[in-house]
Amino acid sequence: MSAPAPAPRLTASAPVLLVKDVVAAARHYRDTMGFRYDRFWGEPPDFVILHRDGMHLMLKQAADERHVVPHWTVSDKLWNVYFWVNDADALHAEFVARGATIDYGPCLQPHGCREFGTQDLDGHDIGFGQIIIP
Repeated sequence: MSAPAPAPRLTASAPVLLVKDVVAAARHYRDTMGFRYDRFWGEPPDFVILHRDGMHLMLKQAADERHVVPHWTVSDKLWNVYFWVNDADALHAEFVARGATIDYGPCLQPHGCREFGTQDLDGHDIGFGQIIIP
């Protein structure tokens, strides 16, 4: 009798953001937040996969700019993407030195995270939080 097959499991995730200009957006993430990318897809380019520290973020150029809707414009103070980090203060300092647009923080939130937020070229809020209180 053979052993049961291991249960399928999730191994990673990658949020996707619609952007107005995928090349400009990718360069912004590279220059201000330290993400990297290996290539663009499409002719002209309309898709890229960014990566940093084992995390991924995908950017897709919207066919119509009206479809680029930052979540905070629909629900107050809502991020489009949130990353858990091991040192929010150090990452914040890095982003400030790189010239990132900082929305807020670092600050301790009621949900037990020390976090800060940044905004990309399309107005998407990207949150970065460190769990302080489990």
